Amino acid sequence: MGDVLTVLVPALVLAAALWAFATALKPRDGGMSDADRYQLELARRSQAHYAAQVQAALAARARLEAAALPSQNRQQQIQQQEHHPAPQGSYPVAPPPGTMLTPQLVLQLQTLVRNGQKLEAIRLLRQATHFNLLTAKQYVDRL
Repeated sequence: MGDVLTVLVPALVLAAALWAFATALKPRDGGMSDADRYQLELARRSQAHYAAQVQAALAARARLEAAALPSQNRQQQIQQQEHHPAPQGSYPVAPPPGTMLTPQLVLQLQTLVRNGQKLEAIRLLRQATHFNLLTAKQYVDRL
């Protein structure tokens, strides 16, 4: 039995050494640990969740804007008209029924506005047409 052990023990040591050498040389899975894979998966899911939240917020905002009060829509239209006034030479605001604006008056008002005298233009318009203050101001602002 001693002869068998003297042959068998070195054979087992040689087999273990070969197994360890083969295991050490075997290619790895890219060097990414389970913790790294978990971090990447967590980042991907977090990004997808954030994109879904942004999309839901944009949809909710669109619904709110669509359901806005008509007065709010009118205010927005007025603001847009102030940023994009009517072209020169046209009547920017229709005068009230029964009121005639002469071309000379319109030209005089435009000259006053260009010279930075809006208050004088409003005063002149109110004297000539008996517009209320708001209507006269809106008319002069759109010249």
